Amino acid sequence: MELKFRLNGAERTLQVPPKLTLLDAIRDHAGLTGTKYGCGEGQCGACTVLLDGRAVKSCILPAASAQGREVTTIEGLAVDGKLHPVQQAFLDHSAFQCGFCTPGMITGAVAFLAQHTNPSEAEIRAGLQSHICRCGTYPRIVAAVRAVASLRKEDRRG
Repeated sequence: MELKFRLNGAERTLQVPPKLTLLDAIRDHAGLTGTKYGCGEGQCGACTVLLDGRAVKSCILPAASAQGREVTTIEGLAVDGKLHPVQQAFLDHSAFQCGFCTPGMITGAVAFLAQHTNPSEAEIRAGLQSHICRCGTYPRIVAAVRAVASLRKEDRRG
């Protein structure tokens, strides 16, 4: 089947099998390997991408569901070589160890922060509960997300 969609801001057309997942289309057909295959059941969050700005688990989503839509992966968050604020905050707060969950965690946090401008620590934890970090860096992940929320709050004041 022919899949036409926007991937990280660029129009793409891929020839993919009809029952392919969005994760496999991104990794195997578009060549973007930042998004990870974790559990294959939509439970760990490693495969999270943005579909029209909403966080989705790409390992359980048919590629066809992206037809005519906008998909953003971890590779598409940086603009003109400048990291997205959430990516930068993850670096600043050492919010990862092995890094396997990081792409999905970051894209999930980007979607969460788009809906929650000044979340509490409890709201951040609840908002990212569908993401599993086997290294257990949750306190640093929460700190990174809080830092981005705080920056946005300061920007609104200034």
